[in-house]
Amino acid sequence: MSTSSETVSNTPSKAATDASSGTGPTAPPEAAAPVRGTRLTLAGASLGRPGAIALDEVGLDIAPGEILTVVGPSGCGKSTLLRTLAGLLSPLAGDITQDGHPLTGPSADRALVFQEDALLPWRTLRANVELPLAIRGVPRAERRRQAQAWLERVGLGSQARQLPHRVSGGQRQRVQLARALAGRPRAVLMDEPFGALDAQTRAGMQDLLVEVLQGTGATVVFVTHDVDEALFLGDRVALLGAGGLVAVRDIPRPRERGAHDDPARVALRRDVLTSLGT
Repeated sequence: MSTSSETVSNTPSKAATDASSGTGPTAPPEAAAPVRGTRLTLAGASLGRPGAIALDEVGLDIAPGEILTVVGPSGCGKSTLLRTLAGLLSPLAGDITQDGHPLTGPSADRALVFQEDALLPWRTLRANVELPLAIRGVPRAERRRQAQAWLERVGLGSQARQLPHRVSGGQRQRVQLARALAGRPRAVLMDEPFGALDAQTRAGMQDLLVEVLQGTGATVVFVTHDVDEALFLGDRVALLGAGGLVAVRDIPRPRERGAHDDPARVALRRDVLTSLGT
């Protein structure tokens, strides 16, 4: 299914452009120049497994530094899209590129964050955050410093030596976010990372995500079942349906809590819910 032309915009919002250029107000812990976000492009892509196509003829251009949220009914291929962008699945047809080059497999440039926190239970919170830095060959003292700085940034600096089972689910998700960003990826692919959290904790994690992304420059693809979450976080929202990409819509006033009652946001929410059949 090809994308409807009247509802698609491949132009990043000002927020996405600012994130790409690193003009956000908060610098990453390393105080280094922000990583430039990567462009991810699907052209006529069929995704899934042989004999079981989940998404067909997908055309989508994700701009550097953009936050693209993805919604759709259960089983429509949202996770398949993320795993393909992560390089864990190969497309069945069509092309998938990163900055114009074929995307052929996993890369440290693209971090994947799951709903389950996936922390190593025998490693402390700080040691978990150090993992991508160790893989990059960062010296031990420096990776400890950077990991501690990321834990401070997500509000867990005083619990660096705790094991994962000693902290709450929301705190484990904070650690997972810190670990993903510590490796300075150019893209962060998030598969319903807040889906298991209660409403209050979830809202706090959404605000934390916005805060810690500022200044990183990373491109974000964020899958969620929650329409309000999608419309708060994203510069654009991609709507998936049975077998394909239905539309991509610009989101008015992204990442503004006060925009919930904005008439344009209300209208978009109604359209999204209608497309989902709810």
